[in-house]
Amino acid sequence: MRSPPWRVTPQGLEVRVRATPRGGRDALDGVEIRDDGAAVLKVRVRAAPKDGAANAAIRDVLRRALGLPASAVALTTGATARIKLFRIAGDGPALAARLDGLLYAPSKSGA
Repeated sequence: MRSPPWRVTPQGLEVRVRATPRGGRDALDGVEIRDDGAAVLKVRVRAAPKDGAANAAIRDVLRRALGLPASAVALTTGATARIKLFRIAGDGPALAARLDGLLYAPSKSGA
């Protein structure tokens, strides 16, 4: 059974993210299981990791994917690290279901 890279909280959701700055595009890039067994949501952004630009871009990718205002997504820890923790305000179970659908939904290509 897979362990998602997020945790439902009374305030919404906490999402563990592995950042890829200068990644060529702004997108969710799947889930990775790290060597320690922890799952992380891979997010790649075009922005460079300078002056918080990559963190802002990651926040934007998350909020757009979930259809939320920017104020609902906040970086909690890891401002200068590759692994970051974001808090997303809202209905935690609904947000988790939305991310689950975006990341784990079967491909519609028929493959």
